[in-house]
Amino acid sequence: FGDSVHRGPRDRRAIAVTFDDGPSESTPRILELLEKHQAAATFFQCGKNVQRLPQVAREVAGAAHEIGNHGYAHNQLSFLSRRAIREELWWAQVVIAEAAGSAPVLFRAPYGVRWPGLGEAQRELGLIGVMWTALGRDWKLQAKKIFGRLLSAAENGAILCLHDGRETQRNPDISQTIEAVRCLLPELQARGFRFET
Repeated sequence: FGDSVHRGPRDRRAIAVTFDDGPSESTPRILELLEKHQAAATFFQCGKNVQRLPQVAREVAGAAHEIGNHGYAHNQLSFLSRRAIREELWWAQVVIAEAAGSAPVLFRAPYGVRWPGLGEAQRELGLIGVMWTALGRDWKLQAKKIFGRLLSAAENGAILCLHDGRETQRNPDISQTIEAVRCLLPELQARGFRFET
């Protein structure tokens, strides 16, 4: 199934804020908020979205955020053969490396679904699996609820999962995510957390 990290060290007052499914046309708005708060984040990007918006992937990399692999087409791995899983990860590696300048070392499975054959593909491509401590459910909740879910999970080493895209949709509405991030970052800072990838 592939080994995965579910949290960072508990002995540091640090949190990892992560975004899945991008890049999207609205990712630059997330980048503005992160810059305003001098916050580092990890973006798990879909190869298909990177092909569509390579300049946005370059912006993410240029702002010194970590880019991780989120598969090529956001396919659920439980529907794929071992060979297809490897190709899904490999194509994303190639596309992201071409756009962003380096290949990812982190991987998050679409929908969080890991499947036989994933571990082998991760090892072959040198990818570390990353899950989450708290899921914002920002594809369906309003900003206030997203904020509440993630704030209640804020603790040393937490990995918070949000989305700067919606699978491989063009121009998705991520306004609730943006509003939640606008409120969340200063509150986490006020509680003494640093942001790490």
